[in-house]
Amino acid sequence: MADFNQFGASDEENAEIKKLTLEVEADTDNFESWEKLIHACEAQEGGLNRNSSPQALATLRAVYDRFLLKFPLLFGYWKKYADLEFNISGPESAEMIYERGCASITNCVDLWTSYCSFKMETTHTPHLVRELFERAATCVGLDFLAHPFWDKYIEYEDRQEAQDRIFAILQRVIHIPMHQYARYFERFRQLAHSRPIKELVPAETLARFRAEVEAESAAYGVMSRTELEVERDIRAKIDTMFYEIFQKTQDETTKRWTYESEIKRPYFHVTELDNSQLANWRKYLDFEEGEGDYARTTFLYERCVVTCALYDEFWLRYARWMSAQPGKEEEVRHIYMRAATIFVPISRPGIRLQFAYFEESCGRTGVARDIHEAVLMQLPDCVEAIVSWANLERRQNGLDAAIQVYKAQIDSPQVNIFTKAVLVTRWAFLLWKIKGSVDEARTVFLKNVQWYADSRHFWEKWLEFELEQPTNAEIESQHAERVKHIFDELLAKSRISSQAKKELFLVYLTYLQERGGADAMKQFLTIDREIFGPASLAMLDKQPISKENGVPRAPLDDATRAKAESRYPAYYEYYTEPESSLQGTAPFQ
Repeated sequence: MADFNQFGASDEENAEIKKLTLEVEADTDNFESWEKLIHACEAQEGGLNRNSSPQALATLRAVYDRFLLKFPLLFGYWKKYADLEFNISGPESAEMIYERGCASITNCVDLWTSYCSFKMETTHTPHLVRELFERAATCVGLDFLAHPFWDKYIEYEDRQEAQDRIFAILQRVIHIPMHQYARYFERFRQLAHSRPIKELVPAETLARFRAEVEAESAAYGVMSRTELEVERDIRAKIDTMFYEIFQKTQDETTKRWTYESEIKRPYFHVTELDNSQLANWRKYLDFEEGEGDYARTTFLYERCVVTCALYDEFWLRYARWMSAQPGKEEEVRHIYMRAATIFVPISRPGIRLQFAYFEESCGRTGVARDIHEAVLMQLPDCVEAIVSWANLERRQNGLDAAIQVYKAQIDSPQVNIFTKAVLVTRWAFLLWKIKGSVDEARTVFLKNVQWYADSRHFWEKWLEFELEQPTNAEIESQHAERVKHIFDELLAKSRISSQAKKELFLVYLTYLQERGGADAMKQFLTIDREIFGPASLAMLDKQPISKENGVPRAPLDDATRAKAESRYPAYYEYYTEPESSLQGTAPFQ
């Protein structure tokens, strides 16, 4: 797609494709822009076919490849792409697209059914077709709405007139709770009456039933019976056993119908889901986990992370559940990789940090470090990723390695001033809590206040640091002076809002009440008057603006002040217990 001017399409079509390509590149998450681009490429030269120019076909293929790399769960577009390739290049090219599509969305009943139908029509070697059907059965056979696939499989064997294989398929299907379970049982029961008795049950079960029939005959004093009579009684027992299977499947289907009937969108789309839909998925997963069947629970999670692919809540839940299963380290890694590299945008780095912690726990420290670096390449101001990386280095390589991470980020021109303020406080806390050096930590705060006076976080952490230092009667006055110095500096140097300053001063008032000396209430009332008093007395808005190199500093604009007063919660603090009563759509963020 490098040079549209050399393509076979008209200049007008080339210009339109160029324009739409630029729109897509400007916002790759915009689904409508992608749709317009695909439509424009398909409309080249009056509609593409096997006689279209190689350039036009290459343009369309490139767009489809990029689109499906971005949105691999859109099964309808894999089907369209496969149909396109079949019409242009034949069955081998179409099969390659189907393989790519089924690898991208392994549990899609519609896509596997289309692929199997395509294989039925284009391949005349039965064992190859059956191999594909068996692959599909592994991937989608347990789906509650898998009946189109099983119907297609049975249809194929009907064409082959393979009644024994149809019966074997139905023997599998009658155990699966799904939407149309009853009609499969009816056909199975009809076929069972015409199949040899040896095909109906395993040899040991058949022997047991025969022994029971003979024992019952002896109990009634019947010494000799024809083989036909014995077989009739055995078939009655087998029929009873099959009916018990039917009842069990019916019960399991009914239990799941409670949740299945609430699923309004069983496929992936880029638009948000309703809160009620997410709540239903949570309940359904709770139910299936409680049932304790690994295969069915895994299958339901795979369905869930297709429909809810853009909600990292479900990826995290899936990884946590899988990590509780013995010997599933590689499966957990695969869950994190799919979430982090394809579905959850990097603007929500929590899943990637969890991935890094998982890799570190597995002894792959280098991979964990690479994940942090990858996040920071895209989000250089991601405080949490920097702090997480520093803590990784501290755990694995010691305190100095952690401090080096902070220093490197503080010196980086890509990191903004308010992020650096947070990192300085983290550096100080490492010196205090890990190294045990209060003096070194205090020096970090004192030396850096001139650079980070406009950060609310800096003041909060400096105050927290001083308030948590142990004191006694002899040094309490010295401690009080240090706390007072913080607030003197705050008034003299910071441009954060009056409201933010008042909130900090409330902490100081509490300190004076609980830890102040004999004259503390004089200072308490002075602050109360000058900070919280009426406008005629308040000092906050009358303080002279701090100067930089003798030049007064301008007040912060609204956008900068918002950054200056931001808080930095950990990503897992966002994952609170969802409210079941929430209405409307659920945002991805």
